[in-house]
Amino acid sequence: MNGRPDLQIRLPDADGRITPYRLQGPARFATAGSPAQLTRIAYSAAHVVADPRADIDPWIHCAVDWDATLAYRRHLWSLGLGVAEAMDTAQRGMGMDWPASLELIRRSVDASRDFPGALLASGCGTDQLTPEDARSVDDVIRAYEEQLAAIEAAGGRIVLMASRALAKVARGPADYEKVYDRILRQAKQPVILHWLGDMFDPALKGYWGSSDTQQAVDTALGVINANASKVDGIKMSLLDKDIEIAVRRRLPEGVRMYTGDDFNYAELIAGDEIGDSDNQRHSDALLGIFDAIAPAASAALLALAQNNRARFEEILAPTVPLSRHIFRAPTRFYKTGVVFMAWLNGHQDHFTMVGGQQSARSLMHFVELFKLADAAGLLQKPELAIERMKSLQALHGIT
Repeated sequence: MNGRPDLQIRLPDADGRITPYRLQGPARFATAGSPAQLTRIAYSAAHVVADPRADIDPWIHCAVDWDATLAYRRHLWSLGLGVAEAMDTAQRGMGMDWPASLELIRRSVDASRDFPGALLASGCGTDQLTPEDARSVDDVIRAYEEQLAAIEAAGGRIVLMASRALAKVARGPADYEKVYDRILRQAKQPVILHWLGDMFDPALKGYWGSSDTQQAVDTALGVINANASKVDGIKMSLLDKDIEIAVRRRLPEGVRMYTGDDFNYAELIAGDEIGDSDNQRHSDALLGIFDAIAPAASAALLALAQNNRARFEEILAPTVPLSRHIFRAPTRFYKTGVVFMAWLNGHQDHFTMVGGQQSARSLMHFVELFKLADAAGLLQKPELAIERMKSLQALHGIT
């Protein structure tokens, strides 16, 4: 058994046996300290830390530990990563409602001022309008406009999130074109569009007015081309690298592809030599997995900026199996793995999530995640990680 002899834990295996596992220990990452050091724009979609001491019904109500939540954002900024705020990694619409999300955005905007050059983009959606209450695309437009105005008033930049209400009421591509044209014309600064696949949110099936992916792509690109000056980029979260690359090569000059592909991010960020302009040859990043692998992501992007692609690939290669495990089907439960990583590494003192989502994955899922995180050198405080893994096992009857 390889690994450090002083770092050992007994873990259950698939056969029900309890066997020793020896950790290899943390990797040393030479991280960036500012986005200015990087040649890729990289946002981490950041998680929220629940307040486990709040006397609430956690499946119904939301209580956020604001200090710990903002401390994690400061950690991401200190590594040169941006923060994509109040998105699905923050359990937006999956525990975090619009009032709590707006409070989160306001607090993050204030905190970002301590980091000159910090990147922060905030999710603008329609989640105050339930799909059941939506009657027309005009209802959707009003909901988007309300959030757009509130976020811009707080000093935030916009990620225009996919809308469950729009997916319900739209009758075809023309309805999407109407909604997006109306909102983009009103935005004060170029926005990032977010195309979230139904593997992340089943309510978004058939987004852009078609279940045929190529037709949906054509509609999305039509919206972008008609409003290119108002679009900074598009984040694609379809977990299909070929579709992303095809769309990337068709983007107008100056419009970025922000990969949301948590399976294939390494090669998509590294890029290729095909495309008429630089933005068509590689993807920038807006990724939930960067929350969990932040030191490795920062170090890899710094290596890429230093023209050391081999080191970039060496750092990220072992993170890909970890990411694919965290984001395995049902993909929408990936937030549980992200928060588990933050707990193991001491960024929060409990493994409790908004909406009780810590129960969304099995013990064996966490065991494998623990091993993959260690293989990637991402258990930065291994003694603490061992202690916390033991406590989780004890809760499951394994001592």
